[in-house]
Amino acid sequence: MDNAMNDLYQEVVLEHKRAPRNFGHLAAPTHQAQGTNPSCGDRIAVELQLQGEQVQDIRFSGQGCAICMASTSMMTEAVKGGDVAAAQALQQHFRAVLTGEEEPDDAPLGKLISLAGVRQYPSRIKCALLGWHALMHAIAQHGGKDDAATVQAAESDGATLQASTTEAP
Repeated sequence: MDNAMNDLYQEVVLEHKRAPRNFGHLAAPTHQAQGTNPSCGDRIAVELQLQGEQVQDIRFSGQGCAICMASTSMMTEAVKGGDVAAAQALQQHFRAVLTGEEEPDDAPLGKLISLAGVRQYPSRIKCALLGWHALMHAIAQHGGKDDAATVQAAESDGATLQASTTEAP
């Protein structure tokens, strides 16, 4: 990573750690999931308000390292107000970049590109993906979809997941 990219990475991570966006709880979430990284103790809970196929609102809570908190904060900004399918596609690109399956310049990540440097630190990749795994697990509960692939991906990244769904009135 060159110095300019490294500086951007550090600046973005520290800013989102200091002031995480969409941190807290929703008054009436329709879907929620929690992810835990047993190896480092990071724990993130994601709450969604889904309406049809749109992420109306999203919040997260928990504790984690700077990378985990920054990645989850940036995730909420990226998916809030968007389609579920777009959130799923973004998660796939983000994971592929971090695991080296896709080059950062080829992925439509927007501001998330600043976290591409995490791929150089394999032990931190699971920190960056924890909130995303929780998001995908919560979305998978939408419409009773089978999320075996989501759980399997999370487990291969070292995370454990729990989810619950509250149907909107």
